[in-house]
Order: sequence, then C-alpha cells, then structure tokens
Amino acid sequence: MFSKKPQASGSEKTLRLEEQKVKIKEVRRLIGPVSDKVPNYCSDACISRYLRARNWNVRKATKMLIETLKWRIEYKPETIHWEEIAHEAETGKIYRAKYLDKHGRTVLVMRPGFKNTNSVRGQIRYLVYCMEKAILNMAPDQEQMVWFIDFQGWNSACVSLKVARETAHVLQDHYPERLGLAILYNPPKIFEAFFAVVKPFLEPKTYKKVKFVYSDDKESQRIMEEHFDMDNLESSLGGHNPDGFDYIEYGERMRQDDAKTVSALGCSADSLSANSVVQGSDTLISESGLELSDESSSDGDTDELSATVEAEEVPNLKA
Repeated sequence: MFSKKPQASGSEKTLRLEEQKVKIKEVRRLIGPVSDKVPNYCSDACISRYLRARNWNVRKATKMLIETLKWRIEYKPETIHWEEIAHEAETGKIYRAKYLDKHGRTVLVMRPGFKNTNSVRGQIRYLVYCMEKAILNMAPDQEQMVWFIDFQGWNSACVSLKVARETAHVLQDHYPERLGLAILYNPPKIFEAFFAVVKPFLEPKTYKKVKFVYSDDKESQRIMEEHFDMDNLESSLGGHNPDGFDYIEYGERMRQDDAKTVSALGCSADSLSANSVVQGSDTLISESGLELSDESSSDGDTDELSATVEAEEVPNLKA
C-alpha cells in the first residue's frame, strides 16, 4: 500500500470561484449517475476538498473520490459502533474533546503513549470511528478538525511504522482536507528520528499543517493561545482545565453519536450493528473505477478520462 511515496503536486493553484465551479461540475459529470445517489459525497464542498487535495487536477481528484466511494463500500465506516471498538478507547488514546478550538474546529486528542492494544486493524478502525464522529459533529460551516497529539508516556516501544503508514493513508486518501492543524505536544527527541521516517509518507500540504509545541517554549505558548481557549484545554495538555478523560462519560457520548448515525442512515440500531447498512442496495462503484489513459495531464484535462458506476449504494452520511 505504501510502496511509493506521495508525489508532490507542485505549487498550490489558486482559482477564481468561476473556475472552481467549472472543475467541480466536470468531476460530477465524470462520476456519472452515482452523484445523484450520494449527494453528500458529490456536493460542491466535498468535491472541492478532493480537488484541493489534488491541486485542482480534475482527473486525479475524480479518481481519488471514486476510490473513496469504493473504500466506503468495502470498509463500511458508518457501521462501526461503540461496542465494537470500546476496548480500544479504554485508556483515552484517542478521544474527541468537549470543546472546539478558537476557529470552531472539532478537536481530536491523540495520546500514542496510551496505546493499549497491538491490533493494527483494531487501532485503525477506532481511528476511522473517531474521524467519522468528529465529522458528524462539525458545524455546517466547518469542514476541518484539529489533531492534538500528546506525547505523554510515549517511548520507542510505542513505535509502529505500519500504524503510522496506514493512518497517513486513511487521512490523506479518504478524508482529504479534513485536517486543519496537527499539534505535536512535547514530542521527545527520539521521536524526531521516527518522524523523519514517517515524513516521506505525508503529502506536503499535510506536513505544513504540523506544529511542534513544547510546554517550556514561549513561541509554543503563543501558538497554543492562538488556537485554544486555555481555560477549556486540559491541564495535562498545557491548559487550565483540571478535567481529564472519563471513559464512562465518553462512552455515553459515543452512544449518542451512534444514534445520530443510525438516524442519518434511516435504519435500525440492529441493522447498524449487523454491518448490513449497505447490503441489498442497487448501486456499485465498478471494480475498475476509472479507466485512465497512459497519458497524464498536469492541467487537469479530462478528455481521456471516464468514470464507470455500477451496482451497490454508498450510505449517504455527512461527507
């Protein structure tokens, strides 16, 4: 999956609104009939995120979106529920904060030093679950989140290159432009060597969103105060709030989120738990997805691009 490093897309393009609309319309045309069946994933806002992630290259953005729709059919992220992954959350290694940052963005707190399982599959499913619930709770005018990565308790035993690669893959390929900021809080020196290994797997745009922050550094304090209300931020993360992670209370919040997901899907809790939400539907993204010519186009020309849509439906959640 990660045999190749992400390719830099060059300098980021800035398009006029009219030009953006043309690109969005072209992606929707290439996707074909499925755009009517999954409007959330083919909305202007969603398509725009995929286009921005691929520097407004229609050909590449369309392929990326098709791959995400195929992934959602196969992985079924909307069917992951609290009881399935609750054991992954026991130590609070990832949790959604009760507060937003100063820009109104959802905050996911990640504490890799609190890792409590060794299953890569389980860890990634929990990450996907957290991403889905973070998006579910975003304000209508917000589309990005903050990752606050706290290195308390982290050491070399916590290192898993496989998890890091899969995390980068899921974030960049299936949740493009969802990350607004990543705070790396008090990373130890040994992490620098690990990060040097991970960095090649990050898109340049993703890497630019990463901020190294240290509790004993004045510039770091300025960054923290710029983005967070320090009275809301946990004291363990450099803020003034003495409250910490409460597993029982968090579980109740997540069950409420599961209920929101069930409501959005229009199905029962039993069908959600049975992973049958997408079964029996009538649309399927073809195995071939996109048929691309050998010739590439740096300016996003799409004359030789076609998108094929067949057989099974993608659940229409908030994209």
